[in-house]
Amino acid sequence: MYWVYSISLFLSLFYYVPSYFIKLRIHKGENLNFKQRFGLQLPDVKKSDHSIWIHAVSVGEVLSLQNLIRKFKERNPDWSVYVSVLTNSGFKVASEKLSNMSGVFFIPFDFTWIIKRFFKLINPELFILAESEFWPNLLKEAKRNCAAVLLINGRISERSFKGYSKVKYFIKKILDKIDYFLVQTKREESVLIKLGIPSHRISRVGNLKTEIQLPRLDGENIIRLRNELGIKEETKVILAGSTHRGEEIQILQAFYEAKKEFPDEVLMMAPRHPERAEEVEKYCQDLSLSYILKSKGTFNQEWEVLIVDTLGELAFLYALCDIAFVGGSLVARGGQNFLEPAFYGKPIFFGPHMNNFKDLSEIFVQSHAAGIVKDKNSLKELFLFRDLYSLAQMGENARNTLHSLQGATDKTLALIEKYIKNL
Repeated sequence: MYWVYSISLFLSLFYYVPSYFIKLRIHKGENLNFKQRFGLQLPDVKKSDHSIWIHAVSVGEVLSLQNLIRKFKERNPDWSVYVSVLTNSGFKVASEKLSNMSGVFFIPFDFTWIIKRFFKLINPELFILAESEFWPNLLKEAKRNCAAVLLINGRISERSFKGYSKVKYFIKKILDKIDYFLVQTKREESVLIKLGIPSHRISRVGNLKTEIQLPRLDGENIIRLRNELGIKEETKVILAGSTHRGEEIQILQAFYEAKKEFPDEVLMMAPRHPERAEEVEKYCQDLSLSYILKSKGTFNQEWEVLIVDTLGELAFLYALCDIAFVGGSLVARGGQNFLEPAFYGKPIFFGPHMNNFKDLSEIFVQSHAAGIVKDKNSLKELFLFRDLYSLAQMGENARNTLHSLQGATDKTLALIEKYIKNL
């Protein structure tokens, strides 16, 4: 079974390597880190007597680990924590945000001979997966080399479950390499049971991402930041975050129409991929909307649209807005994380396509902490700010709902410590 998978993976590289070389190296100028991924250049790690290897995919998974790793290191200072990631953005964020790590590196290609070299170097006693990265050879070697293999913040989408159901025997073999599953919701628990995992190996603990910690900005800070961007005190601010192609034009058209009736408002738009800023510029030009790029850094001219073409600033900008619209949801991209505006107590809106955050989005909608908009017409109505009281109440509900969902970090930490005490 494993050799069939390994051969298939090897053959797939002939397609994916050239494709990613063109996409990342040529178009974006990013390093593909082939030496490390092929095990030709092992990461520089600090060895210790006790260690844990945690694998996270990208930015979202990395950020969800911040509190967990910090608390673990505070209580277990002699243990080393190593984090592997799949993406360049994940590597950048892990290097910046996870200060208590002993090492961060790119996950190698899932070939046994490469994986073995990494386990020999790190020598972890615990191997931990974050969310849903079920690499067969990685898990096989983790089970062979570690005292325990855990899944934390487990999440299995409906799409993934449909795919797993078609190869249930193979998936069961892979999942059996995991000793214990900590999942986000009852749905994930049910899915795992349907895939053959006994219920005594599964616990529902909530979502680590709800443990988000951002700088708490008081009124003076908000006023100062708005002034720096050239936003007047009475002006209403709409922030459309992490938008995708097909959404920006709908949002901009709705904003353009709404301004005819409610002119004292501005729009900040942050494309999910900042390199698409030129497309957003073109849309603004077509609608005769004045705009400015965040990367320019000078805001001494009036603008109607601020195009956020920078990285790492979106969370702070949510603190300034009066309405937060979260992208990837008007088009079928599964939605984006909306917990940052919830942290700042902002009224949250998204489109109907929130499959990646299905359970969380349903909880927020049912708690009147978020609303669903379906098209540019309902967006226009939203942008008219007709009911300021209801928007303020929704923002307060968002903050309270987020707080009610927290606690996953302590429960996850308790399980990890239970395992290391037996080592």
